[in-house]
Amino acid sequence: MEYPKVEIDLNKLKFNVKTIVDICNQCGIQVAGVTKVFCGHSEIAKAYIDGGVSYIADSRVENLKKLKDFHIPKILVRLPMISEAEDVVEYADISLNSEIKTIKALSDKALERGKVHQIILMVDLGDLREGYYYDEDVYEAVKNTLKLDGVKLMGIGTNLTCYGGIIPNEDNLGRLVKLSKNIENRFDIDLNIISGGNSSSLHLLMNGQSIEGINNLRLGESLVLGGETAYGNRINNTYDDVFQLVAEIIEIKEKPSVPYGEIGRDAFGKVPTFVDKGIRKRIICGIGKQDVDFDTIFPIDKGINILGGSSDHLLLDGTDSQVDYEIGDKIHFRLSYGGILRLMTSEYVKKEIVN
Repeated sequence: MEYPKVEIDLNKLKFNVKTIVDICNQCGIQVAGVTKVFCGHSEIAKAYIDGGVSYIADSRVENLKKLKDFHIPKILVRLPMISEAEDVVEYADISLNSEIKTIKALSDKALERGKVHQIILMVDLGDLREGYYYDEDVYEAVKNTLKLDGVKLMGIGTNLTCYGGIIPNEDNLGRLVKLSKNIENRFDIDLNIISGGNSSSLHLLMNGQSIEGINNLRLGESLVLGGETAYGNRINNTYDDVFQLVAEIIEIKEKPSVPYGEIGRDAFGKVPTFVDKGIRKRIICGIGKQDVDFDTIFPIDKGINILGGSSDHLLLDGTDSQVDYEIGDKIHFRLSYGGILRLMTSEYVKKEIVN
């Protein structure tokens, strides 16, 4: 299989990583490079490491397994399942946690292997995804975690924007820093990691609003697409085309722009609507919704518009293109973060490293 494929430019990616790591390091922040968007692909992860990340992070233990030979600390960024505790302590050095029952399971499995697994307790600062919502619950979790011999409390962290869309700012991240100081004073311990979220926190650094006390960010989208995710702004001196989709044309026909006959539900249960633009040049590419959501891919040829498609077909309007496409020609697309994630996960899409 040659097509469809995703082309990944490792030189551009490494450049992005170095640029953003330098911005963070100047503010005393270490970067955990999140590899889930490309499913822990080892060659791509190496570009993260070459670019200067301090940690590799992923939401799936299966991806961390692929990276086990890299000698760099690894973080599991999705809350562990008790059923995977054995693999978590085997393949992750650190995990994010918000349930003492799970932490106890990790401690037990770590002791069985003569290890000490490192814990970051998650705090919910209002986004309402994972984490302890009330300070007293955090203190109780700290107390109970410190009792366990198989784990070590490394720090606290938070996640923002991913569910509730809450923007990181001086107030909510300041609360995390204050909470870390209270923990250190109350329990007479030092916390090594204060993790201030993901790529949505970068807007603060870009605006010169670094929060003193935050020393870790877990970055994925910003590294692969060169933008912060709170407001969608580009980061200077980065690339947004590290990943590109290449799809092959399998049909070109002049056809009406409105289907003929009674319109019912499409293959996905929706009733489609159409605008009559007359006869148009319709192009079909060999890729479909089983591989990617069409609203996450963007033709580089500005004369091409996405019409829609089915599980296995992508329908395009090529009437306004200046290119005289033929059967077998390839069309290139830029990608959103969601597009990269879906395409890299699909086993029907080839992944090709380019330099």
